[in-house]
Amino acid sequence: MNLVLKILSGSTRKFIVFRLYKYYIIDSILIIKKEGFKSLIKKRGWKFLLIIIGYYAVRDSIVYILIPLMIAKGLL
Repeated sequence: MNLVLKILSGSTRKFIVFRLYKYYIIDSILIIKKEGFKSLIKKRGWKFLLIIIGYYAVRDSIVYILIPLMIAKGLL
């Protein structure tokens, strides 16, 4: 029974990510290509733009600051 729950949770998680990618991200890319960036901001709002900027700020700070710092200190 526990194995079935693990399999279901993994497939459910993949399904949710796939739906997010398919319907939200690809749709946003199509909006930019067809109507432009201003139209994307009008349809999705400023929160969408802030989420993208926040994601890249966190990712880049980990990749370019935290990991080299940990390597220099010998923790990684």
